[in-house]
Amino acid sequence: MVSPESAAVVDAAVTDAASHLGVSRDTLHVDQVEPRQWPDSSLGCPQPGQLYSQIVTPGFLIVISSGAHQLEYHSDDRTRVTLCTET
Repeated sequence: MVSPESAAVVDAAVTDAASHLGVSRDTLHVDQVEPRQWPDSSLGCPQPGQLYSQIVTPGFLIVISSGAHQLEYHSDDRTRVTLCTET
């Protein structure tokens, strides 16, 4: 599921998820990693009042779960990750 191309951003997302949830990385499960083309530099998670470069940004959709929590991260193709939704 985790390709060499996505390994760095998946690792960054797992580190952020562990910190965000206050749990050990060992309790997290990477459910999904899919390549995506985000329509701009917001990585598909625009924040109100922010301006973003209008350039297609390649990256990944990463879904991580821990117990009842599911976190959806969006990334670029390097190391930038952002928590987009939490359920």
